[in-house]
Amino acid sequence: MPATSLLRAWLAQRPPAAGAAVMATGILSVGLHLAGHEAFSRVVLVLACASWIALAADFAVRLLRDRSQWTAEAGTPGALTAVAATTVLGTRFSALGWQTLAEALLALAAVLWPGLLVLVLRHTGRHMPGSVFLCCVATEGLAVLAAALAKAVTTAWLAYAALVLFWLGLVLYVFALSRFDARQVVRGRGDQWVAGGALAISTLAGTRLIEADSSRLYLWNTDDDGVLRTMTVILVVLDLCWYVVLLACEAARPRLGYDVRRWSTAFPMGMSAAAVLSVATALHHPWLKVPGQVLLWVAMAAWLAVAAGAVADARAGVTALRSTAPR
Repeated sequence: MPATSLLRAWLAQRPPAAGAAVMATGILSVGLHLAGHEAFSRVVLVLACASWIALAADFAVRLLRDRSQWTAEAGTPGALTAVAATTVLGTRFSALGWQTLAEALLALAAVLWPGLLVLVLRHTGRHMPGSVFLCCVATEGLAVLAAALAKAVTTAWLAYAALVLFWLGLVLYVFALSRFDARQVVRGRGDQWVAGGALAISTLAGTRLIEADSSRLYLWNTDDDGVLRTMTVILVVLDLCWYVVLLACEAARPRLGYDVRRWSTAFPMGMSAAAVLSVATALHHPWLKVPGQVLLWVAMAAWLAVAAGAVADARAGVTALRSTAPR
């Protein structure tokens, strides 16, 4: 069996939640950009793009060749990583000044989002794992990208659409919280961290909405701006509370060994760093830059650990496929 076929067969076994790998890598690039490490950020962005292309190709192949399996997987929360990963990359491209590409990714994510969200909500029951919060993450990801583009291309309607998505994302967070199995905090294999990551990306959406306002657009009056600022502060505080709780639970009950859901640990860690750094700039709290950079390097360490586990798992998977392949 050719190496490409082996790789394709291994990729076919990955769950939809593997899209969290793109999210984790993409938000790390965003965080490095916010911290001023531009060259390093661009290197990480290349990795995120390569991962996105590979998973997009796998997504398309499944849709065309195995529609029943694709439909079944589309009803799981992990399917929403396709939307979230696309918006994270779009946000980074917008920061680079590549607005046309960012707009294309926003359009793609906006097309995927409603159908996947409805399917996921229909299949959401009680006692769900942390991936249930992806309904909030995907929605807030659209808000972040739309608000970033509103500022970049001076388009008011994008900012207003982002504002609607921001509040809808918070409603979906409350919904997800009501479905979340709290025992996952100590039992989860990685995706329990999305409970905090969803608040972090909501914080980032809040800062992007604040920054989108200008004398040319005049989006928010004093009351609107005050509400956005207050809500953004509340969200970042709640996110950091989740961070402390989840980290303490990891220390109290270590869950070692690689699991693909650990990408859903690396992503919220990186998102929390990006959220704190963004709040430091948007709300003019420069003292937050140091904590934000500390969180960023912790997220980098987590990303490297998960990436090393993923490489080892890939090698083991391909070796197993080779051993079972007909000769």
